[in-house]
Amino acid sequence: MYSGIDLSPKELAQRGESLIRHSPNRYLTTVRIAFRAKQRRFDDFDGLLDDSMIKPVQRAIIELSDEQDQPDLLPG
Repeated sequence: MYSGIDLSPKELAQRGESLIRHSPNRYLTTVRIAFRAKQRRFDDFDGLLDDSMIKPVQRAIIELSDEQDQPDLLPG
C-alpha cells in the first residue's frame, strides 16, 4: 500500500505537525501514532507487510494523516 513512497523528512514532519495541530488533544494523538506504529511493527514481524523499508512510526504518521485528509476513503 505504501511501498515506494519517497517521503522527505520535511514532508513527514509537516504531516505530523498537521495531525497534532488539528487534534483536540495532543497527548491522545501522540498515543494513537505510537499505538499504530506498535501494531505495524508486529505486523512486520509476522511478515504480513512487504514494505519494511518505511519505519513503523513513519508509516503510522502517513496513514493517520491520510485518514485525516481523506476521510471519505475510510470504510464504513
